[in-house]
Amino acid sequence: MAKILCVLTGASYWTLKDGHRHPTGYWAEEFVAPYTVFTEAGHEVTVATPRGVVPVVDTMSLEPRMAGGEDNALRQEAVIESADELRHPISLKEVRLEDYDAVYYPGGHGPMEDLSVDPDSGALLRKALASGNPLGIVCHAPAALLATRDANGDTPFANYRVTGFCNEEEAGVGFADKAKWLLEDELKKLPTHYSRGPAWEPYTVVDRTLFTGQNPASSGPLAKELVEALS
Repeated sequence: MAKILCVLTGASYWTLKDGHRHPTGYWAEEFVAPYTVFTEAGHEVTVATPRGVVPVVDTMSLEPRMAGGEDNALRQEAVIESADELRHPISLKEVRLEDYDAVYYPGGHGPMEDLSVDPDSGALLRKALASGNPLGIVCHAPAALLATRDANGDTPFANYRVTGFCNEEEAGVGFADKAKWLLEDELKKLPTHYSRGPAWEPYTVVDRTLFTGQNPASSGPLAKELVEALS
């Protein structure tokens, strides 16, 4: 049995460039699908958030049209309700990385608000990359890589091959022209070797111990790759 640290956003809104606070949180599928893969494989999951706040799910992600139908929405909601780990997160400041065999970051727009600038998350990601253990980051969660830059703007993730929520997908959900910045653009500036697959289809990239996924549909396949790496 491995121990997997799941780092979730603590944000309940995303500030757009006009100052509007758009309600958000973590994306249901991106927690549920990997959590299910991890626990069914016999692994233990611990949830961590900034300051140990209880994470909130983006309610849009539980709408049938976003969840792949009413049955999927109800199933995801049931998993969220039964996952005690979500109600008892630890603070990122308290994380002892040596206690875990892998780290996983789900997305949602929340990480664009908090994890992109969170120093504790940034430090954790730098240590996780250096540890040689599997590190999985999906959809909007690669925004957290922006917080790994030092005072000179350097990051250990520079020139890694990565993916993440693309500009076309952001336009598809209606936020490309409203956001302060777009994830695809910022990952390219970091710089990383960013690539993407077709919009909304599963697409993952593995570079050494770093596993990234493009969108919600990529979270389940990414989790299976992490489990395989752990075995």
